Amino acid sequence: MNLIFFILRLFSPEFAHTISLNSLKIIHRLGLIGLIASKNNPDNSYLFNNLVFKNRLGIAAGLDKNGDFIDSLGALGFGFIEVGTITPLAQEGNPKPRIFRVFKENAIINRLGFNNKGVDYLVNKLKSRNYKGIVGVNICLLYTSDAADEGLGVDL
Repeated sequence: MNLIFFILRLFSPEFAHTISLNSLKIIHRLGLIGLIASKNNPDNSYLFNNLVFKNRLGIAAGLDKNGDFIDSLGALGFGFIEVGTITPLAQEGNPKPRIFRVFKENAIINRLGFNNKGVDYLVNKLKSRNYKGIVGVNICLLYTSDAADEGLGVDL
């Protein structure tokens, strides 16, 4: 595992993120997810606001902005997945580089700026998912304007 981390650190943080998620997707499609994740214990489920979660461990928004990896992440056993942040229309986000490693603090600085493919893309991904757990969606107005300016009729 240390070798994998060493190799990923040779790439920019944003590219390493892309490599990692796409590798996970390939492992999932090949049916090899069991090599890196254990089966979920159904006794860990809990009820909150009339929603049944498989367990208390979930994924926060930002990891899978466009819903491209819902099934792959779900196969790892997460009790819930939050996708996004998504905006009404696709947008590029801030100019690159926009993720910075701080090795001394074992941290990163994220200045992505809500880069995403837009709500229509995400809706299609949500409709085609196989993951049966709870999926939340983090929504934001456009970075460069608000939804009212775009005439999108979004009520938040």
